[in-house]
Amino acid sequence: MKNITILLALVLTVSFTACKDGGNATSKINKANLEKATSRDIEIKKGTALISLDKKVYDFGTVNEGDIVETSFKVTNSGKTNLVITNAQPSCGCTVPVWPKAPIKPGETGEVKVKFNTSGKTNRQQKTITLTTNTESGREVLTLKGSVIPKTKL
Repeated sequence: MKNITILLALVLTVSFTACKDGGNATSKINKANLEKATSRDIEIKKGTALISLDKKVYDFGTVNEGDIVETSFKVTNSGKTNLVITNAQPSCGCTVPVWPKAPIKPGETGEVKVKFNTSGKTNRQQKTITLTTNTESGREVLTLKGSVIPKTKL
């Protein structure tokens, strides 16, 4: 019984000592963190970035095997906050995308340039590039399609 009384007295002493400065919590707020949180909240209230594309599909028609097909997709930020494209993942190593690494401001336009090497790729072809973005859906899929005429064998 004596041990329980001592333990209870110790717990109460620690509890009251820990709460001693409880009335002065506002003095512990880091002003820099408060400013960062305020600006972050303003950005969040603007909503997500919105992406508008001039096209989602590029039909390159009919080309000869070995040709390099090139195109670009115009990307416009129609939202109220910066549009960020963090990655452009092709469906095949024969397709190489180059995308804007800097944020695209509201109302501004960027370009996703794509090259498709048709070597070893014959007949009907369809390749995709998946953009990872900060839009509500988080991704957009661009498509290249067309036909590749095989090289004639001698």
